[in-house]
Parts: sequence; structure tokens; C-alpha cells
Amino acid sequence: MRRKAKWYAAALGLTTAGALVLSTGGASSHGYTDLPISRQKLCQNGTVTNCGSIQWEPQSVEGPKGFPGAGPADGQICNAGLGQFAQLSAPRTPSGAAWPTTRVTGGQSYTFRWQFTAMHATTDFKYYVTKPGWNQNHNLARSDLNLTPFLTIPYNGQRPPATLSHSGTLPSGLSGHHVILAVWTIADTGNAFYACSDVTF
Repeated sequence: MRRKAKWYAAALGLTTAGALVLSTGGASSHGYTDLPISRQKLCQNGTVTNCGSIQWEPQSVEGPKGFPGAGPADGQICNAGLGQFAQLSAPRTPSGAAWPTTRVTGGQSYTFRWQFTAMHATTDFKYYVTKPGWNQNHNLARSDLNLTPFLTIPYNGQRPPATLSHSGTLPSGLSGHHVILAVWTIADTGNAFYACSDVTF
């Protein structure tokens, strides 16, 4: 009886420790864009199916910061280098269809919106867009992007609210399908969050 009690206490201790690890892991920063809607949000809301685990955690596309000089490797930018989310970097959805796009107008003001499941001290938010004539038939690479952000929102180490919107002017002179890459850089870790949104100019 005493041996069984010891085993139960040990199991309970491991369960509690596991829950603690999960809860502390979940307390780190997490977020994604839903304006324009990101690929991870399209998976989460069921517009795009068969996405794998990203459908349950669109907020978890976290990789090394320092883009474009550092950060995820070419071909893994939209999934932040995380193998379990590789489908986010593919040029087409898991079913083989084109990624749904948001219609936007070049040269016009646009309101970008982030949703956060946990907040973190923030350096800034930066937005990049693909160049005219970019290669749409392979995973996104730096060579496809204008590596000068068209919008930078400094945040000076502040923590964002649960929902954050900010406006900026979309680049002019673009037409057809493009990808907007949003990068949320964290101030007090070595990481950033990445979100790719497909748009039609």
C-alpha cells in the first residue's frame, strides 16, 4: 500500500511539473495577423483545411529575429523555420489550391491588425512585400521580397494589448498576387513572430 502511494505521489508530481512547463511555455509571447488575414489564420478558421497542427496554434510561428540579415532560412520564412508548420511556406495550400487573397489597393492607407494570445515587450513591427515579377512557384525567399520594409512601427519595449491595429500606406506600382510578410520582433528574447498574408493588388 505504501509503495502504491509513493508511485501515485511520483506520478502526480510529474503531471504537475508537466502542467507547469506547459503553462509557463504558454505564457511566452504569441501572436498573428488577421488583417490582412495570414496563412496561419486561414488554417485556424477552416478556410484552408488539412494544415496540420498550425490550425490549433496560429499564434506560434516563432523563429529567430533579425530578418532579413538573420531569421528563418529562405524557403522557411512563412513558417519561421519550424518544420511542423512547413505548409505555411508552400506556394499552394495543402489541397493544392491557391492561397486565398485579400484585395488591397496600392498607395492607399491600410489598417494592419495583430491578435495576441500573450503579450511581450516589443521592439517593433515591420512589413515587407514581394517584388514585381517575384517567383510564385516556390517557397518564399529573400530574393522574392523588397527587403526594405514598407512600414515600420516602433514599439520601444512596450507590451501590446490583446488586439493591436496600426495603419500604413501600401506600396504603389504593384499588381496581381503578392505576399505581405509581417514580422513582430520581441525586445527581450532572441525571437520574432512571422506571418505571411496573400493579397491581390
